[in-house]
Amino acid sequence: MESSGINDGCDEVEIFSAILTHTAGSRVLELSDRFLEAHKDGQWLIMMYAPWCAHCRRLEPIWSHVAQHLHASSIRVGKVDCTRFTSVTSTFKIKGFPTILFLKGDQKYVYEGDRTREEIVKFALRLSGPPVQEITKTQSFDIIKKEHDLYFLYVGNRAGILWELYHKIANVFQAHAFFYQSHPSVVNKHAPVNNVPALFVYKENSHYNFTGHNLSDMGQVNETLYKWVNAERFPTFPKITRGNINQLFLTNKNLVLAVVEENQLEELAPDMLKFKNMVESVIKNKRNKYHDHFQFGWIGSPNLVNSIAMMTLPIPSLLVINTTTNHHHIPEDETGKLTPYVIELFLEQIRNESAPRYGGNNWLVRSYRKWFEMKTVLTSMWKGNPILMMVLLGLPFGFLSLICYGICCPDLLDAKDDEDENIGMHHMKND
Repeated sequence: MESSGINDGCDEVEIFSAILTHTAGSRVLELSDRFLEAHKDGQWLIMMYAPWCAHCRRLEPIWSHVAQHLHASSIRVGKVDCTRFTSVTSTFKIKGFPTILFLKGDQKYVYEGDRTREEIVKFALRLSGPPVQEITKTQSFDIIKKEHDLYFLYVGNRAGILWELYHKIANVFQAHAFFYQSHPSVVNKHAPVNNVPALFVYKENSHYNFTGHNLSDMGQVNETLYKWVNAERFPTFPKITRGNINQLFLTNKNLVLAVVEENQLEELAPDMLKFKNMVESVIKNKRNKYHDHFQFGWIGSPNLVNSIAMMTLPIPSLLVINTTTNHHHIPEDETGKLTPYVIELFLEQIRNESAPRYGGNNWLVRSYRKWFEMKTVLTSMWKGNPILMMVLLGLPFGFLSLICYGICCPDLLDAKDDEDENIGMHHMKND
């Protein structure tokens, strides 16, 4: 095995003692429980895993790419086998596998996004720097726009109410978005600055202002700014996955989903792509109308939305989820009859609360949803491997039969013995 090459001056001995192995051809560090002595030194991106976990095994090649990408940075990328080093599991309160942590001194951040190399690397890079990074050169904007399709920008001096609140909220959302600060002379043509201080979000090659606030009311600005950042930190039409859907629920908006199905290469058939683009055109063309009430997106995994709708939806289809109440809406029109105009009418019905709603979050709905998810999983397993399912379901049934047989058969045998004795006694009397 290759020895780990960590060059961090006086910390080198401490860190090296925490390393068990450094897999040949990989930048990922295999850590032991000695890691607990060194985790506050520097910055760490750690995968807590279990060897038996299928999700962990799928993440392995992605994790190697993450480590390779971050090798030139100050971030060390490692992993811990939590089945061997249970003290690490308890110290960091690991409840599931895999769990991705970013550690910086006494601070701990849990990654809750999509498990792709790009998103994990962005997560680590955001947290590796200060909450708000200063831009001092005009040319830097070209690089930032190329690397980040979404970021927040404060233009003005680092003083005043708006700056203090911006910096405070950047601390809260640092794990989810990039935050920058610059001056009018540096920003130049890259953002439409008329008055300072000014605050923008850069999204889809456009800047959108933070407006509707009164700087004399600090409480109102704080609440408004928090809601604005929380809503704007998502692209206009993102891909929805199991990794980010819970974050999108935090917007408290109606989540409009174009439900399509990807193949194994994550590609869309022409009819799926056409439907997805049609739904996207509604928010792109009517952003000002729907932005405050709806968050649009698309999803390539029908099973996820089927569990929400508690039914098997046709593909493609449209589903709108009220993230506050967990109710959902389905258009009455067939998918083939949906047009941008029909979708707009449907969204207006949702806004004025005249559209039929289903689901919710009461105990009866939650119980039915659990049953539906279990039925879906069992059906999927049966279709994938019916022989294995017969074995899995047959074994418990067989054991149950044996138990019942063991309980019932002695009574039957005893009854038969009693009958034989009675017959014998009857013959003796006759004799």
